[in-house]
Amino acid sequence: MKNPITLVAIAVTALASSLALASADDLDNRNPAIGDHEPRVQHVLLLSVDGMHALDFANLVKTNPASALGQLSRQGVTYTHAFAMRPSDSFPGLLAIVTGGSPISTGVWYDNSYDRALLPPITFGGGSTPGTNVLYDESIDINPDARDGGGGINPDALPRDPVTGAPVYPHQFLKADTIFEVAHRAHLRTAWSDKHLAYELVQGPSGQGVDDLFDPEIAAPNPAYPDVGTTSSVQATEDYDDTKVTAILNEIAGYDHTGTNRVGVPALFGMNFQAVSVGQKLKTNVLRDGSTPPPDMVTGGYIDGQGVPQPALAEAIAHTDASIGQMVAALRAHGLLESTLIIVTAKHGQSPIDPRKLVLAGESTIPDIVGPSLIAQATQDDIALLWLTDQSQTDAAVALLEANLAAAHIDTIFAGLSLRLQFPNPLSDSRTPDIIVQPVAGVIYTDSTKKIAEHGGFDFDDTNVVLVLSNPGLDPRTIKTPVQTMQIAPTILASLGLDPQSLKAVRKEAVQRLPGLSGE
Repeated sequence: MKNPITLVAIAVTALASSLALASADDLDNRNPAIGDHEPRVQHVLLLSVDGMHALDFANLVKTNPASALGQLSRQGVTYTHAFAMRPSDSFPGLLAIVTGGSPISTGVWYDNSYDRALLPPITFGGGSTPGTNVLYDESIDINPDARDGGGGINPDALPRDPVTGAPVYPHQFLKADTIFEVAHRAHLRTAWSDKHLAYELVQGPSGQGVDDLFDPEIAAPNPAYPDVGTTSSVQATEDYDDTKVTAILNEIAGYDHTGTNRVGVPALFGMNFQAVSVGQKLKTNVLRDGSTPPPDMVTGGYIDGQGVPQPALAEAIAHTDASIGQMVAALRAHGLLESTLIIVTAKHGQSPIDPRKLVLAGESTIPDIVGPSLIAQATQDDIALLWLTDQSQTDAAVALLEANLAAAHIDTIFAGLSLRLQFPNPLSDSRTPDIIVQPVAGVIYTDSTKKIAEHGGFDFDDTNVVLVLSNPGLDPRTIKTPVQTMQIAPTILASLGLDPQSLKAVRKEAVQRLPGLSGE
Protein backbone atom coordinates (compact mmCIF):
# COMPACT_ATOMS: atom_id res chain seq x y z
CA MET A 1 0.00 0.00 0.00
CA LYS A 2 1.20 3.52 -0.78
CA ASN A 3 2.30 5.93 1.90
CA PRO A 4 -0.80 7.81 3.11
CA ILE A 5 0.68 11.25 2.77
CA THR A 6 3.43 11.77 0.50
CA LEU A 7 5.32 10.57 0.17
CA VAL A 8 6.96 7.53 -0.06
CA ALA A 9 8.02 9.52 -3.09
CA ILE A 10 10.38 11.66 -1.05
CA ALA A 11 13.51 9.60 -0.95
CA VAL A 12 15.41 9.37 2.31
CA THR A 13 18.40 10.94 0.65
CA ALA A 14 16.34 13.92 -0.52
CA LEU A 15 14.89 14.41 2.93
CA ALA A 16 18.31 14.18 4.53
CA SER A 17 19.64 16.68 2.04
CA SER A 18 16.89 19.19 2.75
CA LEU A 19 17.48 18.88 6.50
CA ALA A 20 21.20 19.34 6.05
CA LEU A 21 20.56 22.61 4.25
CA ALA A 22 18.11 23.86 6.87
CA SER A 23 19.25 26.51 9.30
CA ALA A 24 18.61 26.39 13.01
CA ASP A 25 15.70 28.79 12.48
CA ASP A 26 14.21 26.42 9.90
CA LEU A 27 14.26 23.57 12.37
CA ASP A 28 12.76 25.72 15.10
CA ASN A 29 9.77 26.43 12.85
CA ARG A 30 9.12 22.78 12.11
CA ASN A 31 6.75 20.69 14.14
CA PRO A 32 8.85 17.96 15.75
CA ALA A 33 5.90 15.56 15.96
CA ILE A 34 5.29 15.89 12.25
CA GLY A 35 8.95 15.86 11.35
CA ASP A 36 9.64 12.71 13.37
CA HIS A 37 6.70 10.61 12.28
CA GLU A 38 5.52 11.66 8.83
CA PRO A 39 7.42 12.00 5.57
CA ARG A 40 6.97 15.43 4.04
CA VAL A 41 6.58 16.86 0.59
CA GLN A 42 9.02 19.52 -0.51
CA HIS A 43 6.51 21.57 -2.50
CA VAL A 44 2.80 22.37 -2.32
CA LEU A 45 1.01 23.64 -5.43
CA LEU A 46 -2.28 25.24 -4.37
CA LEU A 47 -4.89 25.91 -7.08
CA SER A 48 -8.23 27.63 -6.63
CA VAL A 49 -10.62 27.08 -9.52
CA ASP A 50 -13.00 29.82 -8.48
CA GLY A 51 -16.62 28.73 -8.80
CA MET A 52 -15.96 25.03 -9.27
CA HIS A 53 -18.45 22.92 -7.36
CA ALA A 54 -17.83 19.38 -6.17
CA LEU A 55 -20.53 18.50 -8.72
CA ASP A 56 -18.59 20.15 -11.56
CA PHE A 57 -15.56 18.09 -10.66
CA ALA A 58 -17.57 14.86 -10.41
CA ASN A 59 -19.23 15.48 -13.78
CA LEU A 60 -15.89 16.18 -15.43
CA VAL A 61 -14.24 13.06 -14.05
CA LYS A 62 -17.25 10.95 -15.04
CA THR A 63 -17.44 12.22 -18.61
CA ASN A 64 -13.70 12.58 -19.15
CA PRO A 65 -11.74 10.27 -16.84
CA ALA A 66 -8.58 10.98 -18.87
CA SER A 67 -8.78 14.66 -17.92
CA ALA A 68 -5.99 16.15 -15.82
CA LEU A 69 -8.32 16.42 -12.84
CA GLY A 70 -9.47 12.86 -13.39
CA GLN A 71 -5.88 11.69 -13.28
CA LEU A 72 -5.18 13.70 -10.13
CA SER A 73 -8.18 12.11 -8.43
CA ARG A 74 -6.76 8.66 -9.13
CA GLN A 75 -3.64 9.61 -7.19
CA GLY A 76 -5.23 11.38 -4.30
CA VAL A 77 -8.00 12.03 -1.85
CA THR A 78 -11.25 13.57 -3.09
CA TYR A 79 -13.53 15.29 -0.58
CA THR A 80 -17.02 15.38 -2.06
CA HIS A 81 -18.59 17.23 0.86
CA ALA A 82 -16.13 20.12 1.19
CA PHE A 83 -17.49 23.54 2.07
CA ALA A 84 -16.07 26.98 1.41
CA MET A 85 -16.31 29.88 3.81
CA ARG A 86 -19.51 31.71 4.65
CA PRO A 87 -19.87 34.38 3.33
CA SER A 88 -18.69 32.79 0.11
CA ASP A 89 -17.02 35.91 -1.27
CA SER A 90 -13.55 35.59 -2.78
CA PHE A 91 -11.79 37.42 0.05
CA PRO A 92 -13.03 35.30 2.98
CA GLY A 93 -12.98 32.27 0.67
CA LEU A 94 -9.27 32.61 -0.05
CA LEU A 95 -8.44 33.58 3.51
CA ALA A 96 -10.10 30.43 4.82
CA ILE A 97 -7.69 28.44 2.64
CA VAL A 98 -4.53 30.36 3.52
CA THR A 99 -5.16 31.32 7.18
CA GLY A 100 -7.34 28.43 8.37
CA GLY A 101 -9.83 30.96 9.67
CA SER A 102 -13.23 32.56 9.23
CA PRO A 103 -14.15 36.23 9.72
CA ILE A 104 -14.02 35.40 13.43
CA SER A 105 -10.23 35.38 13.16
CA THR A 106 -9.44 37.26 9.97
CA GLY A 107 -11.81 40.19 10.45
CA VAL A 108 -12.47 40.06 6.69
CA TRP A 109 -16.08 39.67 5.54
CA TYR A 110 -16.01 40.63 1.88
CA ASP A 111 -13.92 42.57 -0.60
CA ASN A 112 -16.63 45.22 -0.17
CA SER A 113 -17.41 45.64 3.52
CA TYR A 114 -17.60 48.20 6.32
CA ASP A 115 -15.56 49.11 9.38
CA ARG A 116 -17.04 51.27 12.11
CA ALA A 117 -13.58 52.21 13.40
CA LEU A 118 -11.63 53.20 10.28
CA LEU A 119 -11.71 56.57 8.57
CA PRO A 120 -12.93 57.02 4.97
CA PRO A 121 -10.40 57.08 2.11
CA ILE A 122 -9.29 60.43 0.78
CA THR A 123 -11.10 59.57 -2.46
CA PHE A 124 -14.32 59.17 -0.45
CA GLY A 125 -13.89 62.65 0.98
CA GLY A 126 -11.68 61.76 3.92
CA GLY A 127 -12.68 63.40 7.18
CA SER A 128 -12.19 62.44 10.81
CA THR A 129 -15.46 60.64 11.51
CA PRO A 130 -14.98 56.89 11.96
CA GLY A 131 -17.04 54.50 9.87
CA THR A 132 -16.34 53.71 6.24
CA ASN A 133 -16.97 51.40 3.35
CA VAL A 134 -13.87 49.20 2.94
CA LEU A 135 -13.48 48.39 -0.73
CA TYR A 136 -10.55 46.24 -1.80
CA ASP A 137 -10.99 45.61 -5.52
CA GLU A 138 -9.80 47.20 -8.76
CA SER A 139 -10.99 50.60 -7.53
CA ILE A 140 -7.88 50.90 -5.34
CA ASP A 141 -5.50 50.53 -8.31
CA ILE A 142 -3.70 53.60 -9.56
CA ASN A 143 -5.11 52.66 -12.97
CA PRO A 144 -7.61 49.78 -12.99
CA ASP A 145 -7.52 49.74 -16.81
CA ALA A 146 -3.90 48.57 -16.80
CA ARG A 147 -2.87 44.98 -16.12
CA ASP A 148 -0.25 46.20 -13.65
CA GLY A 149 -2.80 48.46 -11.99
CA GLY A 150 -0.88 51.50 -13.18
CA GLY A 151 2.09 50.53 -11.07
CA GLY A 152 0.49 49.81 -7.74
CA ILE A 153 -2.21 50.62 -5.22
CA ASN A 154 -3.43 54.20 -4.79
CA PRO A 155 -3.04 54.99 -1.07
CA ASP A 156 -5.69 57.72 -1.28
CA ALA A 157 -8.25 55.03 -2.20
CA LEU A 158 -7.64 53.09 1.01
CA PRO A 159 -9.43 53.34 4.36
CA ARG A 160 -7.36 55.13 6.99
CA ASP A 161 -6.16 54.39 10.49
CA PRO A 162 -8.16 56.52 12.99
CA VAL A 163 -5.06 57.33 15.07
CA THR A 164 -2.38 57.98 12.47
CA GLY A 165 -4.51 58.74 9.43
CA ALA A 166 -2.27 56.37 7.44
CA PRO A 167 -3.78 54.26 4.66
CA VAL A 168 -4.67 50.67 5.61
CA TYR A 169 -3.48 48.27 2.92
CA PRO A 170 -5.28 44.97 2.45
CA HIS A 171 -2.60 42.96 4.25
CA GLN A 172 -2.79 45.38 7.18
CA PHE A 173 -6.56 44.93 7.36
CA LEU A 174 -6.09 41.19 7.88
CA LYS A 175 -5.99 40.12 11.54
CA ALA A 176 -4.57 36.60 11.12
CA ASP A 177 -1.30 35.35 9.71
CA THR A 178 -1.11 33.24 6.56
CA ILE A 179 0.53 29.99 5.53
CA PHE A 180 2.84 32.07 3.35
CA GLU A 181 4.12 33.92 6.40
CA VAL A 182 4.71 30.69 8.30
CA ALA A 183 6.63 29.24 5.35
CA HIS A 184 8.54 32.49 4.88
CA ARG A 185 9.58 32.50 8.54
CA ALA A 186 10.97 28.99 7.98
CA HIS A 187 13.03 30.37 5.07
CA LEU A 188 10.96 28.54 2.47
CA ARG A 189 10.28 30.32 -0.83
CA THR A 190 6.67 31.31 -1.55
CA ALA A 191 4.72 32.57 -4.56
CA TRP A 192 1.10 33.40 -5.35
CA SER A 193 -0.93 34.83 -8.23
CA ASP A 194 -4.48 36.23 -8.11
CA LYS A 195 -6.91 38.57 -9.84
CA HIS A 196 -6.51 42.04 -8.29
CA LEU A 197 -3.63 43.99 -6.80
CA ALA A 198 -5.70 43.93 -3.61
CA TYR A 199 -4.75 40.27 -3.23
CA GLU A 200 -1.50 41.46 -1.72
CA LEU A 201 -3.73 40.57 1.22
CA VAL A 202 -2.08 37.12 1.22
CA GLN A 203 1.17 38.71 2.33
CA GLY A 204 -0.39 38.65 5.80
CA PRO A 205 -0.07 41.29 8.53
CA SER A 206 3.73 41.24 8.24
CA GLY A 207 3.50 42.27 4.59
CA GLN A 208 6.29 39.82 3.82
CA GLY A 209 4.68 36.40 3.36
CA VAL A 210 4.99 36.05 -0.42
CA ASP A 211 8.37 36.25 -2.11
CA ASP A 212 6.95 36.33 -5.64
CA LEU A 213 3.53 37.96 -5.85
CA PHE A 214 1.90 38.32 -9.28
CA ASP A 215 -1.56 39.89 -9.32
CA PRO A 216 -2.44 41.04 -12.85
CA GLU A 217 -5.60 43.16 -12.81
CA ILE A 218 -8.52 41.21 -14.24
CA ALA A 219 -10.64 44.37 -14.58
CA ALA A 220 -8.19 45.62 -17.20
CA PRO A 221 -8.78 44.53 -20.80
CA ASN A 222 -6.31 42.58 -22.86
CA PRO A 223 -4.21 45.27 -24.59
CA ALA A 224 -4.80 43.44 -27.87
CA TYR A 225 -8.57 43.99 -27.50
CA PRO A 226 -8.91 47.16 -25.40
CA ASP A 227 -12.64 47.48 -25.95
CA VAL A 228 -13.49 44.03 -24.57
CA GLY A 229 -13.85 43.62 -20.83
CA THR A 230 -12.00 40.52 -19.66
CA THR A 231 -14.90 39.08 -17.69
CA SER A 232 -17.39 39.68 -20.51
CA SER A 233 -15.79 36.84 -22.43
CA VAL A 234 -14.88 33.27 -21.51
CA GLN A 235 -12.09 33.33 -24.09
CA ALA A 236 -10.70 36.61 -22.76
CA THR A 237 -10.74 35.24 -19.23
CA GLU A 238 -8.98 32.08 -20.39
CA ASP A 239 -6.32 34.29 -21.97
CA TYR A 240 -6.02 36.15 -18.68
CA ASP A 241 -5.70 32.89 -16.74
CA ASP A 242 -3.01 31.79 -19.19
CA THR A 243 -0.75 34.66 -18.09
CA LYS A 244 -0.82 33.27 -14.55
CA VAL A 245 -0.39 29.69 -15.76
CA THR A 246 2.78 30.85 -17.52
CA ALA A 247 3.95 32.31 -14.21
CA ILE A 248 3.41 28.95 -12.49
CA LEU A 249 5.27 27.10 -15.27
CA ASN A 250 8.17 29.52 -14.88
CA GLU A 251 8.21 28.89 -11.14
CA ILE A 252 8.17 25.11 -11.63
CA ALA A 253 11.22 25.59 -13.85
CA GLY A 254 12.97 27.35 -10.98
CA TYR A 255 12.50 30.94 -12.12
CA ASP A 256 10.45 33.81 -10.75
CA HIS A 257 7.05 34.43 -12.35
CA THR A 258 8.64 36.49 -15.14
CA GLY A 259 10.84 33.60 -16.23
CA THR A 260 13.96 35.79 -16.14
CA ASN A 261 15.48 35.29 -12.70
CA ARG A 262 16.52 31.85 -11.44
CA VAL A 263 15.48 31.71 -7.80
CA GLY A 264 14.56 28.08 -7.16
CA VAL A 265 11.22 26.31 -7.07
CA PRO A 266 8.92 27.66 -4.35
CA ALA A 267 8.03 25.38 -1.48
CA LEU A 268 4.53 26.89 -1.45
CA PHE A 269 3.00 28.43 -4.55
CA GLY A 270 -0.17 28.62 -6.60
CA MET A 271 -2.83 30.70 -8.30
CA ASN A 272 -6.54 31.15 -8.87
CA PHE A 273 -8.42 30.48 -12.11
CA GLN A 274 -11.26 32.77 -13.17
CA ALA A 275 -12.61 31.27 -16.41
CA VAL A 276 -14.97 28.78 -14.76
CA SER A 277 -16.52 31.47 -12.57
CA VAL A 278 -17.03 33.72 -15.60
CA GLY A 279 -18.48 30.82 -17.59
CA GLN A 280 -20.98 30.17 -14.81
CA LYS A 281 -22.14 33.79 -14.56
CA LEU A 282 -22.31 35.16 -18.09
CA LYS A 283 -25.71 35.61 -19.65
CA THR A 284 -24.22 36.86 -22.90
CA ASN A 285 -20.74 35.66 -23.77
CA VAL A 286 -18.59 37.20 -26.49
CA LEU A 287 -15.38 36.07 -28.15
CA ARG A 288 -12.06 37.58 -27.09
CA ASP A 289 -12.30 40.19 -29.87
CA GLY A 290 -15.85 41.15 -28.89
CA SER A 291 -17.55 39.36 -31.73
CA THR A 292 -20.55 37.08 -31.30
CA PRO A 293 -19.78 33.39 -30.72
CA PRO A 294 -21.70 30.47 -32.22
CA PRO A 295 -25.29 30.33 -30.87
CA ASP A 296 -24.60 27.50 -28.43
CA MET A 297 -21.69 29.47 -26.88
CA VAL A 298 -23.62 32.64 -26.13
CA THR A 299 -25.02 31.75 -22.71
CA GLY A 300 -22.99 30.34 -19.83
CA GLY A 301 -24.16 28.49 -16.77
CA TYR A 302 -25.85 25.10 -16.68
CA ILE A 303 -28.45 23.21 -18.66
CA ASP A 304 -30.14 21.69 -15.62
CA GLY A 305 -29.99 21.16 -11.89
CA GLN A 306 -27.65 18.18 -12.27
CA GLY A 307 -24.80 20.47 -13.22
CA VAL A 308 -24.58 19.67 -16.93
CA PRO A 309 -22.69 22.70 -18.26
CA GLN A 310 -23.68 24.82 -21.19
CA PRO A 311 -21.00 24.70 -23.94
CA ALA A 312 -19.48 28.04 -22.87
CA LEU A 313 -18.97 26.77 -19.32
CA ALA A 314 -17.83 23.36 -20.58
CA GLU A 315 -15.16 25.17 -22.61
CA ALA A 316 -13.98 27.08 -19.53
CA ILE A 317 -13.78 23.87 -17.51
CA ALA A 318 -11.88 22.08 -20.29
CA HIS A 319 -9.43 24.96 -20.70
CA THR A 320 -8.76 25.11 -16.97
CA ASP A 321 -8.29 21.35 -16.84
CA ALA A 322 -5.79 21.54 -19.70
CA SER A 323 -3.89 24.28 -17.86
CA ILE A 324 -3.64 22.10 -14.77
CA GLY A 325 -2.44 19.32 -17.04
CA GLN A 326 0.38 21.59 -18.23
CA MET A 327 1.46 22.13 -14.64
CA VAL A 328 1.43 18.41 -13.87
CA ALA A 329 3.46 17.71 -17.01
CA ALA A 330 5.97 20.40 -16.04
CA LEU A 331 6.33 19.00 -12.53
CA ARG A 332 6.95 15.57 -14.02
CA ALA A 333 9.45 16.90 -16.56
CA HIS A 334 11.45 18.65 -13.83
CA GLY A 335 11.42 15.63 -11.56
CA LEU A 336 9.16 17.34 -9.01
CA LEU A 337 5.87 15.49 -9.28
CA GLU A 338 6.55 12.92 -6.60
CA SER A 339 7.74 15.55 -4.11
CA THR A 340 4.80 17.91 -4.72
CA LEU A 341 1.39 17.87 -3.09
CA ILE A 342 -1.16 19.32 -5.53
CA ILE A 343 -4.30 20.79 -4.00
CA VAL A 344 -7.25 21.75 -6.19
CA THR A 345 -10.09 23.59 -4.52
CA ALA A 346 -12.19 26.76 -4.90
CA LYS A 347 -12.64 29.97 -2.92
CA HIS A 348 -16.38 29.69 -3.54
CA GLY A 349 -19.05 28.00 -5.61
CA GLN A 350 -21.79 29.77 -7.57
CA SER A 351 -25.55 29.90 -7.24
CA PRO A 352 -27.84 28.76 -8.68
CA ILE A 353 -26.74 25.68 -10.57
CA ASP A 354 -30.32 25.02 -11.66
CA PRO A 355 -31.23 27.85 -14.09
CA ARG A 356 -34.91 27.47 -13.19
CA LYS A 357 -34.20 28.84 -9.72
CA LEU A 358 -32.72 32.14 -10.89
CA VAL A 359 -34.49 35.27 -9.62
CA LEU A 360 -32.97 38.72 -10.08
CA ALA A 361 -34.23 40.98 -7.30
CA GLY A 362 -33.31 44.66 -7.38
CA GLU A 363 -30.51 46.03 -5.23
CA SER A 364 -32.97 48.35 -3.51
CA THR A 365 -35.20 45.47 -2.32
CA ILE A 366 -33.65 45.06 1.13
CA PRO A 367 -32.59 48.71 1.78
CA ASP A 368 -36.07 49.97 0.86
CA ILE A 369 -37.64 47.70 3.48
CA VAL A 370 -35.20 48.63 6.23
CA GLY A 371 -35.06 52.30 5.27
CA PRO A 372 -32.14 53.74 3.29
CA SER A 373 -31.26 56.20 6.05
CA LEU A 374 -30.65 53.33 8.45
CA ILE A 375 -28.18 51.60 6.09
CA ALA A 376 -24.54 52.55 6.54
CA GLN A 377 -23.50 49.82 4.09
CA ALA A 378 -25.36 47.12 2.20
CA THR A 379 -23.16 44.52 0.52
CA GLN A 380 -25.34 42.41 -1.75
CA ASP A 381 -24.97 39.50 -4.13
CA ASP A 382 -26.90 36.31 -3.38
CA ILE A 383 -26.75 37.54 0.20
CA ALA A 384 -27.23 40.88 1.91
CA LEU A 385 -24.86 42.06 4.64
CA LEU A 386 -26.21 45.11 6.42
CA TRP A 387 -24.30 47.54 8.62
CA LEU A 388 -26.68 50.02 10.29
CA THR A 389 -26.19 53.69 11.05
CA ASP A 390 -27.96 53.14 14.38
CA GLN A 391 -27.33 49.71 15.88
CA SER A 392 -30.04 50.26 18.49
CA GLN A 393 -32.54 49.88 15.65
CA THR A 394 -31.45 46.34 14.74
CA ASP A 395 -34.55 44.67 16.20
CA ALA A 396 -36.82 47.12 14.41
CA ALA A 397 -35.05 46.52 11.12
CA VAL A 398 -35.35 42.75 11.57
CA ALA A 399 -39.06 43.11 12.30
CA LEU A 400 -39.53 44.97 9.01
CA LEU A 401 -37.67 42.26 7.14
CA GLU A 402 -39.66 39.53 8.88
CA ALA A 403 -42.85 41.22 7.73
CA ASN A 404 -41.67 41.12 4.11
CA LEU A 405 -40.15 37.66 3.76
CA ALA A 406 -41.98 36.75 0.57
CA ALA A 407 -41.68 40.14 -1.12
CA ALA A 408 -37.92 40.25 -0.46
CA HIS A 409 -37.36 36.55 -1.27
CA ILE A 410 -35.87 35.99 2.18
CA ASP A 411 -35.05 32.53 3.47
CA THR A 412 -33.20 33.29 6.72
CA ILE A 413 -32.31 36.38 8.75
CA PHE A 414 -29.30 36.33 11.06
CA ALA A 415 -29.25 39.03 13.71
CA GLY A 416 -28.92 39.30 17.45
CA LEU A 417 -28.36 35.93 19.07
CA SER A 418 -28.65 33.92 15.83
CA LEU A 419 -25.79 35.98 14.39
CA ARG A 420 -23.68 35.98 17.56
CA LEU A 421 -23.81 32.17 17.74
CA GLN A 422 -21.72 32.11 14.55
CA PHE A 423 -19.83 35.38 14.42
CA PRO A 424 -18.46 38.17 16.63
CA ASN A 425 -20.89 40.52 18.34
CA PRO A 426 -21.42 43.55 16.06
CA LEU A 427 -21.84 45.73 19.14
CA SER A 428 -18.22 45.11 20.11
CA ASP A 429 -16.63 44.15 16.77
CA SER A 430 -16.25 47.04 14.34
CA ARG A 431 -16.48 44.87 11.23
CA THR A 432 -19.29 42.39 11.82
CA PRO A 433 -22.55 43.30 10.04
CA ASP A 434 -25.62 43.90 12.16
CA ILE A 435 -27.88 41.80 9.95
CA ILE A 436 -27.26 39.05 7.40
CA VAL A 437 -30.07 38.21 4.99
CA GLN A 438 -29.85 34.89 3.18
CA PRO A 439 -32.34 34.88 0.31
CA VAL A 440 -34.10 31.86 -1.12
CA ALA A 441 -31.70 29.74 -3.18
CA GLY A 442 -31.32 31.22 -6.66
CA VAL A 443 -32.12 34.82 -5.71
CA ILE A 444 -29.55 37.52 -6.46
CA TYR A 445 -29.93 41.07 -5.21
CA THR A 446 -28.69 42.97 -8.27
CA ASP A 447 -29.72 45.52 -10.84
CA SER A 448 -27.56 43.85 -13.47
CA THR A 449 -29.23 41.92 -16.26
CA LYS A 450 -25.93 40.39 -17.40
CA LYS A 451 -25.46 37.68 -14.78
CA ILE A 452 -27.16 34.34 -14.29
CA ALA A 453 -25.31 33.29 -11.14
CA GLU A 454 -23.44 34.84 -8.25
CA HIS A 455 -21.66 33.92 -5.04
CA GLY A 456 -21.34 35.30 -1.54
CA GLY A 457 -24.24 33.48 0.09
CA PHE A 458 -24.48 30.61 2.52
CA ASP A 459 -26.41 28.07 0.47
CA PHE A 460 -25.20 24.72 -0.86
CA ASP A 461 -24.42 25.82 -4.42
CA ASP A 462 -22.34 28.70 -3.06
CA THR A 463 -20.29 26.60 -0.68
CA ASN A 464 -19.98 22.95 -1.81
CA VAL A 465 -16.70 23.14 -3.71
CA VAL A 466 -14.12 20.90 -5.31
CA LEU A 467 -11.36 19.64 -3.01
CA VAL A 468 -8.74 17.15 -4.16
CA LEU A 469 -5.29 16.48 -2.69
CA SER A 470 -3.05 14.57 -5.07
CA ASN A 471 0.40 13.03 -5.07
CA PRO A 472 1.72 9.81 -6.63
CA GLY A 473 2.29 8.48 -3.13
CA LEU A 474 -1.39 8.69 -2.22
CA ASP A 475 -3.89 5.88 -2.63
CA PRO A 476 -7.09 7.00 -4.38
CA ARG A 477 -9.79 7.62 -1.81
CA THR A 478 -13.11 9.42 -1.64
CA ILE A 479 -14.21 10.96 1.66
CA LYS A 480 -17.84 12.02 1.97
CA THR A 481 -17.59 13.28 5.54
CA PRO A 482 -18.15 17.05 5.61
CA VAL A 483 -14.96 19.11 5.72
CA GLN A 484 -14.16 22.78 5.34
CA THR A 485 -11.66 24.62 3.18
CA MET A 486 -10.33 26.15 6.42
CA GLN A 487 -8.72 22.77 7.04
CA ILE A 488 -6.48 23.16 4.00
CA ALA A 489 -4.16 25.62 5.76
CA PRO A 490 -3.06 23.37 8.63
CA THR A 491 -2.84 20.43 6.22
CA ILE A 492 -0.44 22.37 3.98
CA LEU A 493 1.79 23.34 6.87
CA ALA A 494 1.87 19.79 8.21
CA SER A 495 2.79 18.42 4.79
CA LEU A 496 5.74 20.83 4.63
CA GLY A 497 6.87 19.81 8.10
CA LEU A 498 5.72 23.08 9.67
CA ASP A 499 3.58 23.48 12.77
CA PRO A 500 -0.14 24.05 11.98
CA GLN A 501 -0.54 25.57 15.43
CA SER A 502 1.68 28.45 14.40
CA LEU A 503 -1.37 29.91 12.62
CA LYS A 504 -3.38 32.24 14.84
CA ALA A 505 -6.70 31.30 13.24
CA VAL A 506 -6.06 27.58 13.59
CA ARG A 507 -5.44 28.02 17.31
CA LYS A 508 -8.34 30.39 17.87
CA GLU A 509 -10.93 28.36 15.96
CA ALA A 510 -9.58 24.90 16.80
CA VAL A 511 -9.26 23.96 13.13
CA GLN A 512 -8.14 20.41 12.41
CA ARG A 513 -6.20 19.04 9.46
CA LEU A 514 -8.09 17.29 6.69
CA PRO A 515 -8.89 13.66 7.48
CA GLY A 516 -7.74 10.65 5.50
CA LEU A 517 -4.12 11.61 4.90
CA SER A 518 -2.41 9.83 7.76
CA GLY A 519 -3.88 6.36 7.53
CA GLU A 520 -6.78 7.04 9.85
